[in-house]
Amino acid sequence: MEIKFPTIRLLFSVMNVLLLLVIVAEVSDSQTHNSGFPQVVPNRQQFFQSEPITISCEGLNGRTGWRVMKKINGEVRTCASTWETSTGPCKIFNAYPSTDSGEYWCEMGGIQKSNTVNITVTDLESHVILEVPAHPVMQGENVTLHCRKKDANSNYTAKFYKNGISIGSSSSGNIMIPTVSKSDEGLYKCSIADAGESPESWLTVGTGHPTVPYLEIYLGLGIGLGVLLLVILLILAGLFQHHKHQQTIRSHTEDTSLTPSAQNSPVSI
Repeated sequence: MEIKFPTIRLLFSVMNVLLLLVIVAEVSDSQTHNSGFPQVVPNRQQFFQSEPITISCEGLNGRTGWRVMKKINGEVRTCASTWETSTGPCKIFNAYPSTDSGEYWCEMGGIQKSNTVNITVTDLESHVILEVPAHPVMQGENVTLHCRKKDANSNYTAKFYKNGISIGSSSSGNIMIPTVSKSDEGLYKCSIADAGESPESWLTVGTGHPTVPYLEIYLGLGIGLGVLLLVILLILAGLFQHHKHQQTIRSHTEDTSLTPSAQNSPVSI
């Protein structure tokens, strides 16, 4: 039996498998990082001036080494004062509108980025904020929006708006949106008599589909199949080399077996 398995074709097949695995890993890695959000504590988008804010990326999708980045008035920089100290949580002890209102995200290696969250810090003259979650709320969940009055010592009635249209009022300062869906996404704000109006913030509704674990499973299966294929290719290559070596020995044996008979043949005089 003759086995034909050129070495060049074997190497080419192995390189294709490894390249495919790298592409799958990069796609999975990109989707994983783009699916995450930085953790904001407290979990809201609006803050009064001088309030503390903590923004963290460590543990995002099980990875470490993230840096909190921010874009304030068009300028992008690390949330920390220096690049060397920028890994780990970013703690803002006294939030200020001109230096802390803007977009925040997590970044690793200057390439991989998470989704962004928007933070608004009001000035001293503003006395009302709307507590909207910084992170997406999942479809089917209930979400409560709280209209907060600065230095409030008594109950007050708050009016709530979505995309500029009134959606109701509450004497408790809270309004609940039951079983949220994509149609509930929009710009929300609230107002309190004699106190003013809050800024607008976007409420994001997520699908809740856990795509990242499935991608990781598929990636693991792909790597396992790739390793198995590589082992099979190496075994076939070994069999081919062994078969070729046996043919060489057999040919050499046949050649040497003919030499004595030729020497013992009678010589005519």
